[in-house]
Amino acid sequence: MQAAKKGEKHHEETIVKRGGGKHHDDEHGGAWKVAFADFCMALMALFLVLWLIAARESSALKNIVRDNTAAGLIEGSGGKHEIAGNPAGSLIERFPLPKANGGAQGPDSGGKATSATARTKYESPSELAALAHALQQMSADAGLASNLATVVTPEGLRVMLHDTDRQGMFVRGSPIPVDRFSKLLRAMAPLFEKMENQMLIVGHTDALQYTSKDPNSYSNWSLSAHRALAARSQLLIGGMHKESVLQVVGMADRAPVDAAKPDAAVNRRIELLILTTKQAASLTAMFGTPAQSEELREGVSITKPGEDALKELRSQLPKKP
Repeated sequence: MQAAKKGEKHHEETIVKRGGGKHHDDEHGGAWKVAFADFCMALMALFLVLWLIAARESSALKNIVRDNTAAGLIEGSGGKHEIAGNPAGSLIERFPLPKANGGAQGPDSGGKATSATARTKYESPSELAALAHALQQMSADAGLASNLATVVTPEGLRVMLHDTDRQGMFVRGSPIPVDRFSKLLRAMAPLFEKMENQMLIVGHTDALQYTSKDPNSYSNWSLSAHRALAARSQLLIGGMHKESVLQVVGMADRAPVDAAKPDAAVNRRIELLILTTKQAASLTAMFGTPAQSEELREGVSITKPGEDALKELRSQLPKKP
């Protein structure tokens, strides 16, 4: 009986082996799963790259708006910007420049508040040379020593901020200054703020032309003028008074420094001509109200000198003993 019970107990222990038949996916060995995982990984990598590019462009746009504002194009008092275009279709966004008191400020506001302190007048060659030395030191501190050249002339101090083969002042073909150049101009602005002299700001390009030859299209004339305005804007943002600028001019490629190489980097430049008082007055008179003239004979006339000129002439006359 006991043996029989033991036998029955052994028969009750049943081993179940589960095994399916042959599936149709077994021939691939699950390779499709690996391929699908690789595809998903590649898709995720593509999404990440696109996201990084979009974030970088957004950051670059913010930096351009904040630090590299195209000069002469800041206007309006609201937060909504405008789109300014030229006949060739070039679009430059215009944003209001925030002020410390929460309002909006354009480039003509003159940047910082006007100081009541006395300004310095640079007239003699030695004084102009001292000013040139200070500007050269600022350029060296900004890492742009090779991009600046100064010349003392009878008209004043000629300051040339030009491109080199390794460092440009503006984005190529654009009026947007690079960050280094913007910082240099803003560093120079407080020095010019304390200066009584007025200046000319002149933009120059190389001889390379835009592909479009239409008279209404964007050209080196437009580019040089816009770059000169951009330099003015950066100086005003840095604190220079708006009255310090007498004239802003674009000369395209008409006055190259290196005439033998019209496309040379040195021809792409911004010039600041710090005028003497006499030269500034002469230039103002040239474009101001015409002076009175009297006719000597038919077809011949002479301009009457002003009171100041007459006093100067009288002071030069020899005195009677």
